[in-house]
Amino acid sequence: MPEIIVYAVEGRSTEQKRGLVKDITDAVTRNFGVAAEQVVVQIVESSKSSKARGGVLFSAR
Repeated sequence: MPEIIVYAVEGRSTEQKRGLVKDITDAVTRNFGVAAEQVVVQIVESSKSSKARGGVLFSAR
């Protein structure tokens, strides 16, 4: 059972997340030859004040 974890900053809509997990599931089924029901996708969201790039919090951008 393939499991994919996506780390992202909060703020995406449910519709955006739905599209992402569908696209990821399709790619895994096509490339790994497994049924969609076997693919697990988890989105782990961080608050903008808990994530930084280049030493600058996302909340400060």
